[in-house]
Amino acid sequence: MSLSSMTGFARSQGVSGPYAWTWEIKSVNAKGFDLRLRVPSGWDSVEQPARTRGAESFSRGTLQATLSVEREGMSPQVRVNEPVLEAVLATLRQLQGRVEADPPRLDGILAIKGVIDVVDAEEREDEKRAAEISAIAGFDAALKSLADMRKHEGAALGRILGERLDEISALAARADAAPGRKPEAVRKKLAEQIAVLADNARFDSDRLHQEAILLAAKADIREELDRLNAHVAQARSLLAAGGAIGRKLDFLSQELNRESNTLCAKSNDVELTNIGLELKTTVEQFREQVQNLE
Repeated sequence: MSLSSMTGFARSQGVSGPYAWTWEIKSVNAKGFDLRLRVPSGWDSVEQPARTRGAESFSRGTLQATLSVEREGMSPQVRVNEPVLEAVLATLRQLQGRVEADPPRLDGILAIKGVIDVVDAEEREDEKRAAEISAIAGFDAALKSLADMRKHEGAALGRILGERLDEISALAARADAAPGRKPEAVRKKLAEQIAVLADNARFDSDRLHQEAILLAAKADIREELDRLNAHVAQARSLLAAGGAIGRKLDFLSQELNRESNTLCAKSNDVELTNIGLELKTTVEQFREQVQNLE
């Protein structure tokens, strides 16, 4: 299975009878899946099919989908509001002879608000239903285009994540080969620390023995390096398998960061500390890229 990012944009448009529709979908990062729809008044029937198709197509990401519809080639209709016209004419007849004025003209009567209504042509149910079906099919097409774009970006993300894992492996190898990791260097460092403790009157022989054991455990980063390499191997396996692996890789990035912090805390020389800091930076870069993955 291929990888997918959570960001992308898609657009589809079409015509059905007198209706011209356009879908625009924008996808951004999110912990789960959320589809936010905006449809024109009277087009609510497309909402449920769109939600179903969106949930079937993606597992993560916030999708903002907007449907725009125009009716083309339909001339507006002019209607005379008979009750209002009758009321106006009755009033004019009552005023005749009481007010000196020129006789009312037709254009003046028609200019009175409410006498004439300009309305859109009535919708035909069969045309509207055909347009709704066409718009739903267009939403499917937009989802496919969005999925293709997310997969294209996902492939690029996969390459970047693979490079970061290579860097983490190389840094772990450098840490394992650092001069401070050599037995003689560790023994020397431990001897210096134990000597400082021995000079402290508060430490008896038993306490000094316990502290020496703790110092030896702290100086050993073998366990951290083994876990780092294990997490890297698991991340590579997930990338190779593909699919919706963003959450799993996010968890692994947290584990990698934890081991990097522990390695820095256990560092007993400058070079190992610098490697640990570089490792933390690379792990953070890995984590940031993982946030974009579905």
